[in-house]
Amino acid sequence: MMNSYPLKDDPEAHLRAASGRPLEDVTLDGPFEIGDLTIRADTLQAQAEVARREGYSQLAENLSRAAELTRVPDALLLRIYTLLRPKRASYTELGDLADRLEQEYQAADNARFIREAAKIYRARGLLRPE
Repeated sequence: MMNSYPLKDDPEAHLRAASGRPLEDVTLDGPFEIGDLTIRADTLQAQAEVARREGYSQLAENLSRAAELTRVPDALLLRIYTLLRPKRASYTELGDLADRLEQEYQAADNARFIREAAKIYRARGLLRPE
């Protein structure tokens, strides 16, 4: 378990970019690739643990959901963003999206979040008709 924040200052952290490259080897002088600039799920989970331990439960939940989303392709992330805008999706579409996140990407927290949003959108008239 990492003990200090920021994580980069924690000697136990051993942070790496999504490419696998150690964080201390990624510099503005380069060279680098896109994976060197992308955060890993385990880093986000470590940040969530620090937030949870310090009493920031909502931040911890957000960071945990972000960790799940590292497994989701960018095109689907953009689709999710679009579908969560008011009047862009039906209740069924949001339910199908939640099912897909849960089944294909093991993103149970995000699926739960979208199902909750769908219920709230329905109650507030923010869904596109079926």
